[in-house]
Amino acid sequence: MAGAALAAQLWSLLDEMAENDPQAYRRLLRQQRAEAERLCAPPEPHLCLRARPAGAVGRPLFINVCSWKRVPAPEAPADPIPVSAGPLDEVSGEGDLYSIIDIAYNPDVLQRGEENPENMEHLIHLTLKFVEERCNLILSYLYTIESFKLKGSREMMQQRLKGRQMPTPHLSQNTKELTLDQLLHAVEAEDCSNAPVLLKEESVTQSKAHLIEEITSTEMPEKLSTPVYEIITVKDANKKPLKIELKIELPKVSSVSECDLRISKDDIIIEVPEKYKLQLDLPELVDEETTTAVFNKGKRVLFITMLVAKPDP
Repeated sequence: MAGAALAAQLWSLLDEMAENDPQAYRRLLRQQRAEAERLCAPPEPHLCLRARPAGAVGRPLFINVCSWKRVPAPEAPADPIPVSAGPLDEVSGEGDLYSIIDIAYNPDVLQRGEENPENMEHLIHLTLKFVEERCNLILSYLYTIESFKLKGSREMMQQRLKGRQMPTPHLSQNTKELTLDQLLHAVEAEDCSNAPVLLKEESVTQSKAHLIEEITSTEMPEKLSTPVYEIITVKDANKKPLKIELKIELPKVSSVSECDLRISKDDIIIEVPEKYKLQLDLPELVDEETTTAVFNKGKRVLFITMLVAKPDP
């Protein structure tokens, strides 16, 4: 009944405006239609990042980077970037074991990233830092942009980002004293399940966070140095490749624990956060399970030995 009374008062005020100021009435309708479309539009998948904890092998973390009109765009390129984030979820079952989190930006922010790869790299860097701080994690600076745009279902992603709903405004005997603008916002809260909840609080790792937050760092990440390296392929008497030996000079590194190493059958990536990054395509397919790495503290040199993979029978 309260909702019906509110709607009746709203229509009465709109009828009065339509009669006395038709142009203002039409402008208001256009503005409210555009605002309703913005607030009620669901988040859409844009790209999916695969990251993992730094310095150790752990369950992968998938970051669904989404486009959401509800998230405001920064007023100027140098301003902090508004961001909305869902909770960190852990998924396990049928051999799958990973974590997942959804991050949403205004479409204009993501469009600028698509137009300029350097802007996109900067945005991804800020996203990783934001997830680290929000979820109390330390992530590797290495990441992969997956071929798919979304990990998991669209419905679950939208549910995680939307969170709980804004309560309907409490109506009292003073309802008649509400302005037209207040009435419109009150009706939107009832009619649109994804109403303008820009400051909703929710529990995140024992702390409180707003639905719409800001990434305040606008500095571009420093370029990591490429270390001096030497790579050779050791062959037998018949010139059949046996192993690959890689020597990397890391004068700024004092312990192997600082190094983040990832090896696949055909490439290798070594990164020391804020210092070095080296990514190489290997000349031969290798057996990553038998790879060994030794760090010489005196010379500050990392030696990596990779056995060449045996051909499939």
